[in-house]
Amino acid sequence: MRIALQKHAVTLGFCLAVMLAPLLGAGESQAQKAAPKPPPVQTGPGSTAPSPSHLAAARALVISSGMSRSFSIIIPQFMDQIAQSLVQTRPEIAKDLEAVLIELKPEFDNQADEMIDTAAQIYVKQMSEPDLKAADAFFESPAGKKYVETQPAFLSEVVTAMQVWQGKISTGMMTRVREEMKKKSHEI
Repeated sequence: MRIALQKHAVTLGFCLAVMLAPLLGAGESQAQKAAPKPPPVQTGPGSTAPSPSHLAAARALVISSGMSRSFSIIIPQFMDQIAQSLVQTRPEIAKDLEAVLIELKPEFDNQADEMIDTAAQIYVKQMSEPDLKAADAFFESPAGKKYVETQPAFLSEVVTAMQVWQGKISTGMMTRVREEMKKKSHEI
């Protein structure tokens, strides 16, 4: 159960990082928010593909921001799940299964690299090359590296705080709804 919760926390942590970044002011000053933004790069039908340097900047950001770490940990987690599931019902295959998983790991590590490229493709649709380079420069700075380093612990605490907050909001909201509905002669 503990392992399942840790895996869920990692996945939830990545999702929260993506969702909370804009709310936490992920490096964007008030002046940057007010400044006109260039239109997003179009990579659909009839448009030009992004330049190699634009893609490289996006890929660098995926790596320096720590996002790629979320993709890389999925491979060993899935392999562990497969091993636990199969060995539980077929303990006699444990040794051979371990050898097969070790042999296949590089193949699946390459698929994690494919996800880095996919994330980079998504970034080039959303951000200009100069913006990607500026964001990467932040994540390569001492402050940016510290930010990436602290994210797992930070997100763990945010998840806990969010659960408490959600409980408080849920209870408070229902209490207030009941109070107001009682004023209208409705018991809930």
